[in-house]
Amino acid sequence: MSARLSAAAFAAFGVSVDPELRAATKPEFGHFQTSLALRLAKQLQRSPREIAEQLVAQVDVSDLGRLEIARPGFVNITLLPETLAAGVNDLEKSEPGSGKRVVVDYSQPNVAKQMHVGHLRSTVIGDALCNVLTYAGYDVVRQNHVGDWGTQFGMMVEQLLDEQAPVEELDLDEMQLLYQRSRRHFDSDPAFADLARRRVVLLQSGDPETRGIWQQLVDISLTEFDRVYTLLGSPLTHDDVVGESAYNDALPGVVDDLQQAGLLTESDGAQCAFLDGFTGRDGTPLPVIVRKSDGGFGYSATDLAAVRHRVRDLHADRIVYVVDHRQSLHFQQIFALARAAHWLPDTTTAEHVAFGTVLGPDGKPFKTRDGGTVYLVSLLDAAVAKAATLLADRDGIDRDAVARAVGIGAVKYADLSSDRTNDYVFDLDRMVAMTGNTGPYLQYAHARLTRLLTKAGHRADKVTTLTEPAEQRLALLLTGFDDAVQQVAETLQPHRLCTYLYDVATALSAFYESCPVLTSEGETRSSRLALCAATRGVLHDGLALLGMTAPDAM
Repeated sequence: MSARLSAAAFAAFGVSVDPELRAATKPEFGHFQTSLALRLAKQLQRSPREIAEQLVAQVDVSDLGRLEIARPGFVNITLLPETLAAGVNDLEKSEPGSGKRVVVDYSQPNVAKQMHVGHLRSTVIGDALCNVLTYAGYDVVRQNHVGDWGTQFGMMVEQLLDEQAPVEELDLDEMQLLYQRSRRHFDSDPAFADLARRRVVLLQSGDPETRGIWQQLVDISLTEFDRVYTLLGSPLTHDDVVGESAYNDALPGVVDDLQQAGLLTESDGAQCAFLDGFTGRDGTPLPVIVRKSDGGFGYSATDLAAVRHRVRDLHADRIVYVVDHRQSLHFQQIFALARAAHWLPDTTTAEHVAFGTVLGPDGKPFKTRDGGTVYLVSLLDAAVAKAATLLADRDGIDRDAVARAVGIGAVKYADLSSDRTNDYVFDLDRMVAMTGNTGPYLQYAHARLTRLLTKAGHRADKVTTLTEPAEQRLALLLTGFDDAVQQVAETLQPHRLCTYLYDVATALSAFYESCPVLTSEGETRSSRLALCAATRGVLHDGLALLGMTAPDAM
């Protein structure tokens, strides 16, 4: 339809233009609308109505549907039922990312610390984007940029040696306590602080004893991270970890290359880049500190090394960073400096996928009752327990498996269903509700379809007849699945897919009310069963792209 309207515009007016079809806002406007005539009116200095009439006269779409002109010059498009049926029977899938590689940097927990609620958003959003980008044809490289380097490790290793404590007996909770003890020791004892700083130098220079203890801290942490990822249903593994330490050997070269390019200036003993367009509120230039005055490297140097590696060695065409909104300025500066150094060419896009904060019921950043950090594991366990309570009276299902799918899915969907740049309130009761725009509502729609199709003994038939408005509406929505996914791949906004799936589930509910399935007969019955099967497939695949499991029974 779009191609024909574009060809008609060229034939009638000699212009190449996208008709930009949009879903009709009301049923009486058909299935789609285009404002093409209104957009051409100013350019051609003619009335929108006149342009619309000439456009409609120029194009023949009688085999697909009909066109009608509405004031002041909209063209409404109503597809034939057989056109809708054909679209459902052969759902399109485009792959605009084919032949391109995208590196997605996300999750980023810190070694020797429990993953907390702040890591939820990066991991959930990152997983969903990786799934969508894979669907869109990209070669996706997941990178978990864990915090495994820096001054804190000199403190912790020195504290372990001071206490003569065996590192192999520590778990992640004990590591956090170790960090707290080392921090207090560092702040209160100048002699220990000097030893800790020397220990950092030994770590960076590859001292075997120091590196050995550090590696054990990393290994214990990664094992715990894997447990959390498994609970969350994330595919991240050890193989995706490329921590800060991986770039340690490259950092001197980063500084040297920037100096040779004339991009660094010494400021109070530190090596800094001052980029055009980056100033503070008082108008003073904001520096990118690449090397600190004590000779150590700032995390900006690590991020620059990562950009260079991802372009030069991984051959990335697109780099995506899923990091909270507080780092927006940092990434703007890193991208600008990397481009100035020619490490980030114009052919490679770099995008910061910023996200807001998880809030508690009081509207403030989510904390425990005593003001402490909310650990991700306890949060997920609570969600699964809440789902199990709601499913307690359900028979004939694997309650443990379904509770896990529903509880984890509820948390993920609540995170993904609103614009990621917004803060959102963590409310388990609302998240696990079986009604409204929630994950469990969509999962239940999928399970209900599975039960219906099983009861019907459904075989793979095709949609052949769509006589009722409710089934036409559902069919029309199903044909938009690929477009909805591609919008997410382009904009990196997962809530667009959530909104689409909720629209499908809502249309399915309206279909149930006005279109009997099991009690209908003949071609109508088989066609409606095929429509149900197609809807189940879209819900299943859509939820999978969001990182959610779609249970067959609830």
